Amino acid sequence: MPVTLHTPNPSDLTEAEIARWRAVPVAVAVDLGGEIGAIDPAIRPLRPAGQQPRLFGRAVTAWCEPPDFGAVLYALDRIGPGDVLVIAAGGRPETAMIGEIVGGQLRRRGGTGLVCDGAIRDVATLAAWDDLPVFTRFVTPRGPAAAERGAVNRPVVAGGCLVSPGDLILGDDDGLAVLTPAAVRARIGDAEAKLTREAAWEASLSGGRSMRETFGLPEPIAG
Repeated sequence: MPVTLHTPNPSDLTEAEIARWRAVPVAVAVDLGGEIGAIDPAIRPLRPAGQQPRLFGRAVTAWCEPPDFGAVLYALDRIGPGDVLVIAAGGRPETAMIGEIVGGQLRRRGGTGLVCDGAIRDVATLAAWDDLPVFTRFVTPRGPAAAERGAVNRPVVAGGCLVSPGDLILGDDDGLAVLTPAAVRARIGDAEAKLTREAAWEASLSGGRSMRETFGLPEPIAG
């Protein structure tokens, strides 16, 4: 079956609403729970901790049937500035869905990240690009064998989470989170409140207060 191209419903989120999430670490977002999804932590950043640029952008999805990567190629023509390519390849390790050439086109089109629930290759080159954060489940040298099947911009399951085109993807050293447009709008107040609480805890501990005082723990019982 040829690659199927879907047209997602346009989002009414403003750039200002999206931008407020730039200051929110993935751990804070995931701690909020509810409709905020934590993508399988086995999908890891390509760079070592402390060197990983933050991933932030709206999802363009590619559903693949390895060793076929046709959906990835068609998806690249739909990438725009601020988009993250999310490849749902069934978590399969044997065939890379993207490498240096296709990854380079993702950069040229203004893509701000890559998430692959499957395998990638040419990782030395991909890891050297500090403007394109890459997260993947596997690395393999074997390339794809066909470009005839798949689907672009339909809801997919990647890393155990439902990801729809236009969802906001957050990524850092701790992992990945996915937020629907509704969650972007509804949960930012909760995220910012948690950041404020954490700053207060840090200030309390730095000021010499105990853990019990800082976190309001009850008096322990002597043993």
